[in-house]
Amino acid sequence: MDAIVKMLEKHQPFFEKISRNIYLQAIKDGFLGCMPIVLTSSIFLLIATLPGVVGITLPQPLIDWCNKLYNFTMGVMGIMVAGTTAKNFTASMNRRMPAGKVLNDGSTMVAAQCSMLLLAVTQFTTKFNGSELSVFDCTSMGTRGLFSAYIAAFITVWVYKFCVSRDLTIKLPKEVPGAIAQNFRDIIPFGGAVIICGIIDVVVRNLMGVPFSELLIKLLSPLFTAAETYPGLILIQAATAFFWFIGVHGPSIVQPGIDPIRLANQAENLQVLLAGGHPAHSLTFNMSLVGEFGGTGATFIVPLLLILFMKSKQLKAVGKASIVPVAFAVNEPLLFGAPMILNPYMLIPFVAAGCVNVSVAKFFIDNVGMNGFSFVVPWATPAPIGIFITTNFQLIALVFVAIIILLDAIIYLPFLKAYDKLLCDQEAERAAELGLESDGAATIAANAPAPAVEQTAAVTASVEPTAAVTASVEPTAAAADSKPVADQPEPAADASAKKDVDGLKVLVLCAGAGTSAMLANAIKEGAAQTGENIASSAGAYGQHTAIMDQYDVIVLAPQVRSYYNDMKADTDRLGIKLLAPRGKEYIDLTRDPAGAIKWLRENLD
Repeated sequence: MDAIVKMLEKHQPFFEKISRNIYLQAIKDGFLGCMPIVLTSSIFLLIATLPGVVGITLPQPLIDWCNKLYNFTMGVMGIMVAGTTAKNFTASMNRRMPAGKVLNDGSTMVAAQCSMLLLAVTQFTTKFNGSELSVFDCTSMGTRGLFSAYIAAFITVWVYKFCVSRDLTIKLPKEVPGAIAQNFRDIIPFGGAVIICGIIDVVVRNLMGVPFSELLIKLLSPLFTAAETYPGLILIQAATAFFWFIGVHGPSIVQPGIDPIRLANQAENLQVLLAGGHPAHSLTFNMSLVGEFGGTGATFIVPLLLILFMKSKQLKAVGKASIVPVAFAVNEPLLFGAPMILNPYMLIPFVAAGCVNVSVAKFFIDNVGMNGFSFVVPWATPAPIGIFITTNFQLIALVFVAIIILLDAIIYLPFLKAYDKLLCDQEAERAAELGLESDGAATIAANAPAPAVEQTAAVTASVEPTAAVTASVEPTAAAADSKPVADQPEPAADASAKKDVDGLKVLVLCAGAGTSAMLANAIKEGAAQTGENIASSAGAYGQHTAIMDQYDVIVLAPQVRSYYNDMKADTDRLGIKLLAPRGKEYIDLTRDPAGAIKWLRENLD
């Protein structure tokens, strides 16, 4: 097992390089920027459909209004993702542009949306009330057009880079206001991106007879079909957990490639459910509630196992600290506190539990009559509740939840017990060592001569022996000043450090704004305890670009630490301090508000 972990550690830079790939990062961050669409639209669907489940009939105008809100949010998600992906890809590309050359992210965002429409949407004419109307087929404006959105975004930004790098722009006299001049500079790259995507659309339609978005779905359909088999679901879940195990945020690598089919399948499940049928797709957006039951690694039951069955003080403490966050799918306190990451005892259960869960879910959907997931619930919804809701409140879903909790406990418990024994042995050894050190210190103290100066003993008892205090109570200084040491002012070093952090604005970033909130709250609490004027906020990496210039310090949580180099380029440009504590250090800071303030002081050199 140790050999396996060493091999994984050896290849960790390779996996981190994958997670920092600018294309994958742009897709992940672009999709994350549109998550309010997914979550908000699902609320209106729930309002329109769930009352009927319990026999309540809503007024038809209200149902129509809710459906309209859904269609004009989720139904145009593809267009929105094209823009947000292009915006994030532009930010990554600007870090690689020559000095003085900058791509306009607002312009690339709009150009990508126009280009996506050319690749994904079909225009035709039809007769209505005796008149010919020009009509758009909206089928691919939503989740069905996500692949077209990504292609349009990448083509657009590359065209802009080509034109701006070579000064292929329209230049106006310097007297023209900057905003107007920028619009003219963007005409050539904007037109180039739209024309290229328009040509691709014409070629594909004439050669293949389908729009570009349909071509991608057709070509990738064998992969999607395979992904919804038992081996496919297991492979997806195993890869997600494996990447997290080596310290790289697994969902950001695995999910971008399958998000379009997951969302499309979930939308199809919903249509079947509303038509009175059995939603049969298992590869859906909220399948993560099962595979990542409590977080990646299916860790929902683990904190309870630590509290009830472990003897190690470390594991019991981690269980108590993580049980509430893990219930809401924030399992970083467990991952880094136990730790689970790169822990040879945890590799097998960490990967296997989620794979077993998705296999059981597919069996229940295919053979037992449980509905495939149809509604979208927020990612932080406790998994048992989320599964019950998104299967349309089936009682069989509660049976399924009980079974996977039991299976996950059976999978984890032997490995946790083995790890617990190791920690208990280590804790016993440390206790013995501390006992010996304590005995030795007592012996030395008994044989030591009494202090010559009574005042020195008083200082030693009342002040921590820091370097600053030692310097201030040297015998020569004490002799020169007859004022009692207890009345001396606070050391200058502490006052200077306090001034350094006063008035700071701190932004903490993680993958989904869950872990970052823990440290941001600790900093707020610590500021209140110490009387510091510090403001702290939490956010998700990828959604920070528009607000980061409002902060003095940015802290990266461990799961987004792999983006440190890219982030450093931005923070250096803006004169912002960037900090990136490692796993255990980060978790310790979230539990020690005063320590978090002290840590900020120490790192603001």
